[in-house]
Amino acid sequence: MINEKDQTLVADKRSDRSFDAIADHFEKKVYGGLKGEIRLAVLRRDIFEYTEQMSVNLGRPLRILDVGAGLAQIAIALAEQGHSLVINDISENMLTKAKKQAKTAADRVGTSLDITWYVCPYQELKDKLATDEFDLILCHALLEWLAKPAAIMDFFDQYLSINGVLSLCFYNPASFDYRNLIMGNFNLLDKTDYQADNKKSLTPNHPVARLEVESWLQQHDYKIVLESGLRVFHDYAPLKRGGHNDPEAVIRMELRYSRQAPYKWLGRYLHIMATCSG
Repeated sequence: MINEKDQTLVADKRSDRSFDAIADHFEKKVYGGLKGEIRLAVLRRDIFEYTEQMSVNLGRPLRILDVGAGLAQIAIALAEQGHSLVINDISENMLTKAKKQAKTAADRVGTSLDITWYVCPYQELKDKLATDEFDLILCHALLEWLAKPAAIMDFFDQYLSINGVLSLCFYNPASFDYRNLIMGNFNLLDKTDYQADNKKSLTPNHPVARLEVESWLQQHDYKIVLESGLRVFHDYAPLKRGGHNDPEAVIRMELRYSRQAPYKWLGRYLHIMATCSG
């Protein structure tokens, strides 16, 4: 058994994960099929509904920061809508791909997009940001790859404006257990020290549980305004039949059940939006 002191030492040896070496693999694996389409569909619905109303209330485009943006699809779409974006990632290769998508988007709308790009760990952004307040901060699929995920809450406190909104999307460790229960991988679940066994794995070794994330938000005086599950059933169906063979129907059902309990808590990823009251 690993004691508390040993756990702290293990955590201290971790480093923030970069996907620079496997950017092509990441793009294909995460967004090359229906799983990626479901993920983006739920995030677009959740975020665009909220930002549209927020922009109307403020009477101006929003100032938005995307931390650990990866391919930055949601951020680029928000820039297309006329908002001002700062997009950050630790991986230069990931942002190179994102910049190509941004150019395509700019060509589509016929005007340049208001995007500033920073390749660096999020901890170094404080030396680069021209503004200290953002109306919206996006942080998607980053918590589970940070050596010290709870520490990013202080960063949010510093850069999110009063009444601003935080969009957190993170891997749900309960989904790992549930999927392996369904698949009968009991031997894997019996391994308390399980680690993904290759450098290309996109299954995080140190995911953060929903209740822990919610406790961080509560401690920092954030109010949760929305919670959704991403892929609440798609990944759990080993036998594809009926509606599973219709991608549009799958996305429609994922959207329908993504905000309903108890289904949303089964999502492979969870999306929480929370406001900062100061």
